[in-house]
Amino acid sequence: MNKTPDIAPKLQCPTCKTTVYWRSDYPYRPFCSERCRLIDLGEWASEGHKIPGKPADWFDPDAEQQ
Repeated sequence: MNKTPDIAPKLQCPTCKTTVYWRSDYPYRPFCSERCRLIDLGEWASEGHKIPGKPADWFDPDAEQQ
């Protein structure tokens, strides 16, 4: 029987650096666990993670009507 090799991409959990494979048996991928996923979410919510660059100019429809 010809068995197909496992070619799932291998990566590191962004939070704790544990090895994770991009397969269905890792339901929190790219994180290794729900705990690491929630830690990362908390960092974004508290603005601990930011994307560098100038702040975006948000469109204000009320400002156009002056």
